[in-house]
Amino acid sequence: ISLPVTSRSFLLLHLQRRWMGYVIQSIYPSSCTWPCNKKKQGMTEDSSISLTLHSLQLPFSNTWKYGILAIAILLLLVALTILACQVCQLRKRHRARKKNKYQSEDRVRIKAENGFWGKRMPPLLLDTSKPSNVDFKASTLMLGQAEPGEPHSCPSCSTTEDPSSDGGPLPSSRGKLKFSLLYRRERCELLVSSLEAWGLPGRGHTGSVVRVRLLQEVPSRIPGLQCVVQEWRSRVVKSCSRPAFGDHFVCSLRDADVEKSTLKLEVQRFDKYSRNAALGEVRVALRELKASRSLAVCAELQKTTKDIVGEVLVSLKCLPISQRIEVGLLKVKTTPPRSTADVYARIDVSCRHHRQKHQKSRPQAHTPLIIFNETFLFHMPEPPVWDCSVLVSIYQVGSDPRHLIGQATVEKSRAREASDHWDLVKKSIQQPVAQWHPLLV
Repeated sequence: ISLPVTSRSFLLLHLQRRWMGYVIQSIYPSSCTWPCNKKKQGMTEDSSISLTLHSLQLPFSNTWKYGILAIAILLLLVALTILACQVCQLRKRHRARKKNKYQSEDRVRIKAENGFWGKRMPPLLLDTSKPSNVDFKASTLMLGQAEPGEPHSCPSCSTTEDPSSDGGPLPSSRGKLKFSLLYRRERCELLVSSLEAWGLPGRGHTGSVVRVRLLQEVPSRIPGLQCVVQEWRSRVVKSCSRPAFGDHFVCSLRDADVEKSTLKLEVQRFDKYSRNAALGEVRVALRELKASRSLAVCAELQKTTKDIVGEVLVSLKCLPISQRIEVGLLKVKTTPPRSTADVYARIDVSCRHHRQKHQKSRPQAHTPLIIFNETFLFHMPEPPVWDCSVLVSIYQVGSDPRHLIGQATVEKSRAREASDHWDLVKKSIQQPVAQWHPLLV
């Protein structure tokens, strides 16, 4: 078909316009609706997430939920209570530390003012502080209307030292101990009361305690054998230069046993983490005690001595090849027991001032003759030394604190029997040598 030129140009222009329209319509509508579609898609996702959270439920009932909430609140309260207790303890420790600091500063200031440091003792005190050969000085007082626990006057205290003084220890003095005794014949009872001490070494910065033993002579082939009838221990008094214990001890004692009984009072320095250290002792023979009369005793503390309460049969054997020493515990003889509790033995060996780990025996019934028949092996240094020390301790089972019945020490520098025992062991290598040793308390 042939068209005129004008018609042909008009057709081309029309087709061009329509093509441009299609192009514009295909581009711009898609670009304008894309953000709207993205926003609509985000709203759809948010709505789906919210529906999912609303549809999510815990698989517990309301009772369990409230129970868990209550437990959480209770744990919170417990934590707050513990925190409050810790804060209170911290404040108390801080106050005690400040108080001790102030007391120490005041003590130092008082000593400096009184001239305690560097001041020589007057000759009169030096003369009176010399140890006396007399065990004690006592004064008997009629009871009358006075009670047994009432303090009595004591001439020996007034002649040697003024009790109202500062209580500091005199040179070469172990201190003094004051107490009262009363024997009630109608009740067959012995009463010990009014325990008081002063002049103890240590300037009163440590605690002190008194151990009281009632001893009785026992007829036996062992010379000096004693039986511990009763044993007491006073309360601990700390940080006091003149402790007043205030304890009263009562014991049943027959009139026939008074003549052969002795009261031993031992003052010790209290140690919470180790064995108490003995400061001195006072012994009183009860034969001087009269019935229904109070005996007030004030005496100087003397050096502590041990009492024989039995004997133990110990065997020793040296094994130089294996570098060991064999300790055999065979038999133990004691006085008739006053308790039905069993006993056990503890063996300690120290060589060259080095203590080895102790070993214990099996419990045995407490009878006058206890048979153990047990051996214990300990390491012996090389070359063999003969300055080893063997300590055998007999304890009562189940007592708290543990009750010591007696101890025996086998050491070359101790006693003649122990030295002879070590000499025999040295001569008899790899052969057991048994010997009896006294059991002391």
